Amino acid sequence: MAAFESLSSRLQNVFGKLRGKGKVSEDDVNEAMREVRLALLEADVNFKVVKDFIAKVKERAIGQEVMKSFTPGMVIIDIVNKELTELMGGTQSKLAKANKPPTVIMMAGLQGAGKTTTSGKLAKLLQKANHKPLLVACDIYRPAAIKQLEVLGSQINVPVFTLGDQVSPVEIARQSLQHAKDNHYDYVIIDTAGRLHIDEALMEELKQIHESVKPDEVLLIVDSMTGQDAVNVAKSFHEQLELTGVILTKLDGDTRGGAALSVKAVTGQPIKFAAMGEKIDSLEPFHPDRMASRILGMGDMLSLIEKAQAGIDAEKAAEMERKMRNAEFTFDDFLDQMEQVRKMGPLDQLLEMMPGMNKVKGLKDMKVDDKQIGRVEAIVRSMTKEEKQKPELLNHSRRKRIAAGSGTTIAEVNRLIKQFDDMRKMMKQFTSMMGPKGPKGGKKMLKGLLGKNMKFPFG
Repeated sequence: MAAFESLSSRLQNVFGKLRGKGKVSEDDVNEAMREVRLALLEADVNFKVVKDFIAKVKERAIGQEVMKSFTPGMVIIDIVNKELTELMGGTQSKLAKANKPPTVIMMAGLQGAGKTTTSGKLAKLLQKANHKPLLVACDIYRPAAIKQLEVLGSQINVPVFTLGDQVSPVEIARQSLQHAKDNHYDYVIIDTAGRLHIDEALMEELKQIHESVKPDEVLLIVDSMTGQDAVNVAKSFHEQLELTGVILTKLDGDTRGGAALSVKAVTGQPIKFAAMGEKIDSLEPFHPDRMASRILGMGDMLSLIEKAQAGIDAEKAAEMERKMRNAEFTFDDFLDQMEQVRKMGPLDQLLEMMPGMNKVKGLKDMKVDDKQIGRVEAIVRSMTKEEKQKPELLNHSRRKRIAAGSGTTIAEVNRLIKQFDDMRKMMKQFTSMMGPKGPKGGKKMLKGLLGKNMKFPFG
């Protein structure tokens, strides 16, 4: 979640100081709030939003229940967590649904915000939920915009309604509705034209489309990378078009995250989705509570569990567990496991969802290279069936052949085999942890694996 990396780090430092205090004075709260205020402003959060946020937190943090608490630092963190959640909308805001299909979604935004790509991502998300979406190409001005939408549609097997670039967008939108009704599509996603800046011609056309199709949702696509400008754009669009929600794109990019924390307060309209990557399935429902938790370094286990449930085959997982228990784990299983984890999304994003992982040394600067994962896959695929089943067969000449076949070095092959061997040994020891020795025996073995100086939080 690169968008909040700097903000998250600064807030965690602030609250780390409070967490260790047995008592918290009003001066402590004021000092902490000064630092929080600076962190939010540096993250490009709207000035008025920051002012109101700090006032609300201070009012609650200086209350008697905090000052008298045994853990005042934790209570203040909880207050900030709740206020951050409220700032971003409080609860998840779902898509509207028409009483009679199709539900019409109008996508709006400036050129370059990612409207067309996001239209495809939203269609994919609806398709996964067993809906039948139709994409509509109403951007007749940008070169290749229609073609781009058609390519996206073919990738996800969602049809695209187009009348070419010689028919007015208003007429295209109007005819798409009849087409959707005739062919039983339950969602219509209208990709409209954008401009480099807001102008009268753009707004007039959008108003005419709105009047023609009477959409159930008007979603503004906002590029998170534009920071405070994104909030100003959202405000202008809302004044002209009456938005029903916002989709944030490029939230995984190197940005300060101010748009996500400001747009709801400024427009009054909720963030409904966020794009966390470039892939077609990288659009996710926006959960204010989970996002607040991640910003404060508390992780996001609910999203991680949902990704696991969607990406991992339950039967395969049960079979894998059996193999681990019986020490039958092979390179084929290793490859299969790798593929299932990759389906869940980028590994660095998954690790960010685990509580406390931001404190693990070396994780903050870790970048998971897809090319490196590809090299690992190439090494395994260059092994014979017998070698995958029995790694002990991999002598020097076999390793040399595998390196040549996978386009890697013998050192890389040796490193992978050693890591695999260590993993199998660890699995055996973890399996025996669950045996007759129980938790005490397990803890002893885990200490042996992780080092004699390993300290456990519970003794």
